[in-house]
Amino acid sequence: MAARFLPGNRLTLLNSGAEYFPALIRAIDEATHEVHLESYIFEDDVTGREVADAMARAARRGVTVRVLVDGFGAREFADRLQPRLVAAGVQAMVYRPDIARFQLRRHRLRRLHRKLVVIDGDIAFVGGINVIDDLNTPHQVPPRYDYAVRVEGPLLTPIQEAMHRLWELVLWAKLTRRYRLTRAPRKEPPARGEQTAAFLVRDNIRHRRDIEEAYLEAIATAQEDILLANAYFLPGRRFRKALHDAVRRKVRVVILLQGRVEYRLLHYATQALYSKLLTAGIRIFEYRRSFLHAKVAVIDRHWATVGSSNIDPFSLLLAREANIVVRDGNFADELRNSLQGAMQSGAHELHAESWKRLRWPSRLLRWASYNLVRVLVGIAGYGRKP
Repeated sequence: MAARFLPGNRLTLLNSGAEYFPALIRAIDEATHEVHLESYIFEDDVTGREVADAMARAARRGVTVRVLVDGFGAREFADRLQPRLVAAGVQAMVYRPDIARFQLRRHRLRRLHRKLVVIDGDIAFVGGINVIDDLNTPHQVPPRYDYAVRVEGPLLTPIQEAMHRLWELVLWAKLTRRYRLTRAPRKEPPARGEQTAAFLVRDNIRHRRDIEEAYLEAIATAQEDILLANAYFLPGRRFRKALHDAVRRKVRVVILLQGRVEYRLLHYATQALYSKLLTAGIRIFEYRRSFLHAKVAVIDRHWATVGSSNIDPFSLLLAREANIVVRDGNFADELRNSLQGAMQSGAHELHAESWKRLRWPSRLLRWASYNLVRVLVGIAGYGRKP
């Protein structure tokens, strides 16, 4: 489905939790009638408790507060934070809580991976930042590096509609009317700025490939440069071909990826693609200063995206995701400059020659990992090769 671009927005780029969480908590504390939050992770750590406390304060002063978290990403939420929130009057639910580990059935891998907040129908936050402290990075060098966007303007309407639809779907799945939405007269948010943007979701019904198609369209029309930054990068054949075609058109393609290991299988599976990408003329940088969690891109200095979707089969084929796509030169330049600063201060460029010289045990490890991911995706019910 084609992206619906809406003008008249004011978009504020927020770099990592140091900028995001103060803005989020301040907005919750200023809420007058509604706070609605979705997150893959809602951790019981310093940051998680600060956000939970802000939501509890809002509920106690009469604000309707709803929170929906994923049953796998926020496995401990129901035992640790949910009782305290419910006691304060917060409406809290868990998306697909019946996780059976070591089972790879398709529906069990369909996680809620979105990170969205809407406050009073006037402010939204969209991005890749979970409710977890940037310093809460086991086996990593903190802080976590990520982005979110504060949104004001007409883009609030599709964001809020998407969150309401999912909330009602979860209510229906739980066979409960306890937290049923009350439909107020719809109020269109007024223009707040001059930026044009679209809100895209990935689900398993009407919007299976909206985010991927937005990427592919932008890459196919790129004329100067493409800068991708992704925590987990395992693109399918169409995506890889689009990048190779861009290079053949003399477009500069740069990819910033995670240099530190979080999930070994995905890390080594991604590295199995390095040699061909580098040989094709694509520049690859690994961010090693800390844990890269960003899922963003800038193309031709006028197109940008920020959101929750990685470029891997789990995000593009299975999970519920949400991104905004921005057509605005100032926003694109700000994100581009931020990424280039991160690359200069904490990334290491890879070279084709070094990857061609890898010893056979290293090559075997990477290709075994790549093929194992293919098998897992196949078991989940998707036969297309990643």
